[in-house]
Amino acid sequence: MQKVITHIILLILFATQLGAQTTPSGPPRGGFDPSKMNIARVYGKIVDEAGKGVGYATVQVFGKKFDPATRSLRDTLWAGQLTEDNGDFNIEKLPMMGDFELIISFLGYAEVKQAFNFGLSAPKTAANAASGGPSGIPGGGFPGMGTGNSEKDLGNIKLKTEAKTLNEVTITDKASVATLALDRKAYRVDKDLSTAGGTAEDALKNVPSVSVDLDGNVSLRNGSPQIFVDGRPTTLTLNQIAADAIESVEVITNPSSKYDAGGGTAGIINIVLKKEKRLGYNGNVRIGTDSRAGGNFGGDINARGSKVNVFGSLMAMRNRGKSDAETLRENFFGNPTSNLTQIQEGNMRGMFANGRAGVDLLLDNRNTLTFSGSYVRGKFSPFDEITTTTDFLFPGNTVTSEYVRNAEQDRNFRNLGLTTQFKHLFPKKGAEWTADLNFNQVKFRGGSDFMTTFDNGKSSQERQRGLGQGSFVTFQTDFVNPLKNNFKLEGGLRMVMRNNRNDNSNSLFDPQLNDWRAITQLSDHFKFDDDIYAGYLQLGKQGKNWGFQVGLRAESSFYRGALTDRDSSFTIVYPISLFPTLFLTHKLNEQDQIQLAYTRRVNRPNFFQTMPFTDFSDSLNLRRGNPALLPEFTNSAEISYQNIFAKKHNLLISVYYKQANNLIASYQFTEFNADLNKEVVITSFANSNRAAAYGAEFTLKNSFFGWLDLTTNLNIFQADVDASNVETDLKVSRTSGFLKEIVQIKLPKGFALQFNGEYRSRASFTPSTNNDPFQGGGPPAQNTAQGYTKGYWFMDASLRKELLKGKGNLTLSAQDIFKTRRFGSFTLTDFFSQETSRIMNPQMVRLNFSYRFGKMDASLFNRKNNRVTGQGNDMM
Repeated sequence: MQKVITHIILLILFATQLGAQTTPSGPPRGGFDPSKMNIARVYGKIVDEAGKGVGYATVQVFGKKFDPATRSLRDTLWAGQLTEDNGDFNIEKLPMMGDFELIISFLGYAEVKQAFNFGLSAPKTAANAASGGPSGIPGGGFPGMGTGNSEKDLGNIKLKTEAKTLNEVTITDKASVATLALDRKAYRVDKDLSTAGGTAEDALKNVPSVSVDLDGNVSLRNGSPQIFVDGRPTTLTLNQIAADAIESVEVITNPSSKYDAGGGTAGIINIVLKKEKRLGYNGNVRIGTDSRAGGNFGGDINARGSKVNVFGSLMAMRNRGKSDAETLRENFFGNPTSNLTQIQEGNMRGMFANGRAGVDLLLDNRNTLTFSGSYVRGKFSPFDEITTTTDFLFPGNTVTSEYVRNAEQDRNFRNLGLTTQFKHLFPKKGAEWTADLNFNQVKFRGGSDFMTTFDNGKSSQERQRGLGQGSFVTFQTDFVNPLKNNFKLEGGLRMVMRNNRNDNSNSLFDPQLNDWRAITQLSDHFKFDDDIYAGYLQLGKQGKNWGFQVGLRAESSFYRGALTDRDSSFTIVYPISLFPTLFLTHKLNEQDQIQLAYTRRVNRPNFFQTMPFTDFSDSLNLRRGNPALLPEFTNSAEISYQNIFAKKHNLLISVYYKQANNLIASYQFTEFNADLNKEVVITSFANSNRAAAYGAEFTLKNSFFGWLDLTTNLNIFQADVDASNVETDLKVSRTSGFLKEIVQIKLPKGFALQFNGEYRSRASFTPSTNNDPFQGGGPPAQNTAQGYTKGYWFMDASLRKELLKGKGNLTLSAQDIFKTRRFGSFTLTDFFSQETSRIMNPQMVRLNFSYRFGKMDASLFNRKNNRVTGQGNDMM
């Protein structure tokens, strides 16, 4: 009898609710609001494959709801939230009648859908069918309603690693995700403890296959990659990007035809910035300091509604740093010969701010328009004291002289970036067309004052002033068209226009005139324009166990350079160059996959490599560009094998071969300098005959005991360089190896510990990847057959404590804790042998705090009808 009465009451409530749904607006007559009778709740816990709770996963409840405008049922988001830090979720104020679907999503995991109800389905009557009542109604009458329960426990819901068979195999753990696709590997860095309060330099140095030197130059397998941000080239340097703003880093060793063929023979490193896709708003704020009296402050926010997504971020940093360097040189030329020792102590002071903002306009279900922009402004003021001691080796006697040079520099820079993007989705599944326009402008203004004091009491003053500016405009359009039988056709067009201008003046103080005297031979006014036009097509097919992608890219490039204060210019034209690509993937079984990739790329000379003037900022290492340099072309082949073992143990092996023609290499020669009145050594650049590198890379990820995660990356390779056209019999063959280890330990009570270590053996010089040629100082050592970089090792450590119920994090980190990250090189030519070493900011400690906030709100940016009570879309 009690059950029958319960059914009658529920039937009355359902009829009342249905009447409210068919009313155009406002509550039913009498002021009764049926939504107040939504008393059901669903709860459970989201866990990963190891059974541990997954915090901040998105949980949404969808169900059918009557639309009075169309008088039909439509899928509606009833409620949603983010899981607690331990994975728990609890969604209340749901109607008891009807069928629902729970959808769980979290980055790096496959989306999970689970149907549920509360044991009650609305009775199916003629009136109900005519009015379009809730779905999921069984055959009619009270027996079909079932026995209701206002609470539903869904238990533990397990998320599984997202694995797209053949096309993409995913390796994951709590802190990072590695993905092998047809043309890329991706690594998450957003949970890397050691990057808190740092920049992209700190983030990239922990990425397998990647190394970062003291000047922020990046190498990928000891080669020079091109740096992208969100899939597009950038003029930002790594120290202008906050690590906390980075979601992941994509390492593309063999880019497909869709990407630029130039910019780096080692491939592409794409920095993907954070941008939320969940409805509602969320963000974080962060603040930190370090043991060098530096500091940082920043934050980001993302607000997404059904039609608008707004995002923004801000970072401000104050840099303080120390460095020391040593150079030992034995000169084989001159009479008498000499030995030279140079000791350098440096202090860095700087400050800069970086802002980024944008909006996505979801015009309709198929069209999205995005506007975004960024602005960076900063100032760096390094000060160096250089002590140089020279021993002149006379027969039977040695004469020693010494001088001290103080160098005070002031560098100001600005960087502006604007982007417009449009995306259209066609009715055909997977078909789309995109177009974007990007504009970047960078300006640099700097000066250096040099005071040299000799041991005989005399002194001299030199001054260098520089102005630089450049703009970078790109337009690109791409399409994707799925064909029959799992074929897919892609294509696009791209236009790049770059122009750079640099004006440098050098002067010497003349005591007799009591004024500055210009050194015209060492002053320079130079401009450089670079236009590239490209188009590509690529065809792919995805089968059950086999996949392939073949593409062809055509690029035409034009280069124009000139000394603007004199009649001196040059032009290089390459009408059309073709760059084929090929990718094959074979799935052996559920755990094993093999991939073959072939690409052809080009490395065009950069600004400093072609600038034909002598830079004397370092009197011991004068540098000069070569405007006659030719681009180097590289053919790359790679075979990769991946095995995903049980219990989150994963192995990735890659064997690769690269062969380059016209390799851009640095070399040294001597010449007499009239201004210095002595013979000097000049470092410049030339195209060598050929070069080749081949090796194997191993990446192993292990998870033990549920609290210990290890990531091991080992790269062993052989490099051969033939530069006999630069210097007779100049050929070098060298074997090198790199080892990188990341250890992550989960401790009780919200603590986590991380160690990062790296070892590099001696290797051939690595090219520069500095994106901003106006930061001053020119490039560091380049590929050369006349020397090598020394080996080194280092270790970083980080400790994190979760606070405020998981919304806050306090991170303590120490870099180079054993003071061993000392970069060095050795160079041997017919004129001298030189050994250098340099270290920067060893044993620096950082303390950072970050706080996350957010709320899920499906009605954000939507107009609200205050006469209707909401349906419980609150996230918190």
